[in-house]
Amino acid sequence: MRSRRRATVIACFLAPSLLIFIVYRILPLVWNVVLSFEYWSPLHPATWAGLDNYQEMLQDDDVFWLALWNTLIFLGSQPVAIALALGIALLVNSDLKGASVYRTIVFLSYPLMTVAVAIIWHWMYNERGGLINYALRQLGIIHQPIAFLDSFAWALPSIIIANTWQVLGFFMIVLLSGLQNIPPHLYEAARVDGAPAWARFFRITLPMLRPSVFLCLVIGMLNSFSAFDLIYVMTNGGPGHATELLITYIYKQGFVSTRFDYAAALTVAQFAILLLLTWIAHRAVGGNAGAIE
Repeated sequence: MRSRRRATVIACFLAPSLLIFIVYRILPLVWNVVLSFEYWSPLHPATWAGLDNYQEMLQDDDVFWLALWNTLIFLGSQPVAIALALGIALLVNSDLKGASVYRTIVFLSYPLMTVAVAIIWHWMYNERGGLINYALRQLGIIHQPIAFLDSFAWALPSIIIANTWQVLGFFMIVLLSGLQNIPPHLYEAARVDGAPAWARFFRITLPMLRPSVFLCLVIGMLNSFSAFDLIYVMTNGGPGHATELLITYIYKQGFVSTRFDYAAALTVAQFAILLLLTWIAHRAVGGNAGAIE
């Protein structure tokens, strides 16, 4: 009787959150999958399309492949950001004077709204009055300003740098938390055994940081597949789709071209790719997290 009453109380507490999750998460996802197999417009009734939307995506849509490639490049920048954050975390976790101040300065970029970050970096990249072009000219590195956000070669790397700057503080805090949870006696035992610094790093620090690194990788992947605000404000996917990501292309197909059925198919493809990459990350980093060989 007591266990039944306990289960009822738990169910009552969980029911509102579970209902919201089903209504706002599960049902839209199911409807999106169904919509991807239809021809649908707000002004016309839905008709069955089968795999036509997916066939168009894979065979006829060059912009989809370009957006996917750009998204994967964006995703490939996340391990670089994690490596930089790990280096900073190691520094501020040491006996460095003023480490707490440096830690605060690095983290300050993360709480900023993405739109604010995009505006700041858009000004910094400005061809005429931007801080970066001004600094490069003063140092004698360039003689003519670089149109960072209007260049096919520079636009995507410029946005990746802005994104890395924003997420660096978050990754640093996660990795710093992992570093501070490593038992000190492991390092003491390694020093007694005569293990050099590089051996302690690769045999103790990295294995014990696997849960933190896995979390950073997952957050980085989600960030890469949802970096809409940054792209929309800085370049809107241009020039010539050079910075188009899957998320911005989905938005344009759905809310600009009003092809909600095709946008649904693109969303399903993005969701499947994200699941696959998360599984790969779990197999590579997340499995047996924290184990020391």
